Amino acid sequence: MATADQFSALFNPRGVVVAGASTHPGKFGYVSLHNILASGYAGKVFATNREGSTVLGIECHRSIDELPEGEADLVFVCTPKAANLDLLRSCAAKGITAAFLTTAGYGESGDEGRAEEEELVALCDELGILLAGPNGQGVVSTPAKLCAQIVAPYPPAGAIGVASQSGNFVSSFLNMATATGIGISRAVSAGNAAATTVGDYLGWYATDDATAVGLAYVEGIDDGRGFFDTVRSITTTKPVVVVKGGATAGGARAASSHTGSLATDDRVFSGACRQAGVTRASTVEEAFEAAATFATQPLPTGNRVLVMTTAGGWGVVTADAISASRVLELVELPDDLLAEVDVLLPPRWSRNNPVDLAGGETRDTIPQVMEIIARHPAVDSIIYLGLGIQSNQAAMMQRGTFYPGDGLERIVAYHQRQDARFAEAAAEISTATGKPILTATELAVSDPTNPGPATVRATGRLCYASANRAVTALEHLTRYAAFRQRVG
Repeated sequence: MATADQFSALFNPRGVVVAGASTHPGKFGYVSLHNILASGYAGKVFATNREGSTVLGIECHRSIDELPEGEADLVFVCTPKAANLDLLRSCAAKGITAAFLTTAGYGESGDEGRAEEEELVALCDELGILLAGPNGQGVVSTPAKLCAQIVAPYPPAGAIGVASQSGNFVSSFLNMATATGIGISRAVSAGNAAATTVGDYLGWYATDDATAVGLAYVEGIDDGRGFFDTVRSITTTKPVVVVKGGATAGGARAASSHTGSLATDDRVFSGACRQAGVTRASTVEEAFEAAATFATQPLPTGNRVLVMTTAGGWGVVTADAISASRVLELVELPDDLLAEVDVLLPPRWSRNNPVDLAGGETRDTIPQVMEIIARHPAVDSIIYLGLGIQSNQAAMMQRGTFYPGDGLERIVAYHQRQDARFAEAAAEISTATGKPILTATELAVSDPTNPGPATVRATGRLCYASANRAVTALEHLTRYAAFRQRVG
């Protein structure tokens, strides 16, 4: 198990060396150096290659031996297998205590590769070097402005810590962070996880003040008991979201060829997740949205949900989804709450849950009704639907041939201002009451610049692309909240 100082060298290095830097823009040794420099990393940056050439303004050393001692503590390795053992010995002599290896052809490639991987692990253990990888994509640490990886993107800063056995899914989670604005604290591609496992990274995230939730992709776990002992110690204070590949026979075969991992029995895995308080998601998208919800919403104190909508049909299908849930309860509207809301809405409103405003909202109605609902003790969470509808019409007016003119400028500005105000109110009321308020609209995808979803993003929260996805995220949030209450 790596030490806290070694993890600090990986995620908060004082200096980074790219071993195997290349002048060719298509090579890992070029791309990784470029990404470190482009992300704004403020520590010292060194590079090595056999020619001693200059890459991206960095004068490369011909070997690690030429580096100043103690100036770097992380090496990002883009060299062939044959060079790596001697390279790591030289790194240890220079005070480097963490190594990320992109090199493939180890445990995932057969018996010979597994033997070479074992030798690599033994050497790093002897040298006191944290080994990340091999066959990995890279490491991201937004508090350190570090993007040491062989692909884009560099995500916005946030509170989600990613650890994945697949580099592609690290990219996917970073892309989703970029798209939604729900940012990342740390992210690492574990690759073959030869020495440092996904569980190890999650364990360090539990101690990391910058990380509020762990998000992991796994394909197989050799030491299942060790993994769940680790995550069980985490989930008492921080949520952990896991999505697993290799759940079917075909997926298990693919996982074996991908990272050399051994798939575990899927039913056993699901049961262990439930016992450990781990949130298991069915898809990569669901996993990210669950993590984003944990990172941005308060935990509810119960499972009673009220749906507030200006879109009648969406209210109906959301009520169906909540009623079908084994976790959530579509709360019956209490008489005193009904009476309070009744004062603000026209007689045609639904008078039930969902609270359908029936087009009767005035300038202040939505924030007023939302606050009344959120402050009622019978309601634990709210799903808010219909945001952005008026701004959508405003956008059509702006694109039409009658704009500007006919007083359209005033109504367009009004609609845009109102939708932004409603999104701000949802965040403010949630914060004030300590209750989750999840906002959902397909405009989050079809027109993310719409002032409704754009303002949700500006408040630091996720705007869900459908009510069903909001319900799924709220199930995860509520299930974990119940777990936390059980474990004290």
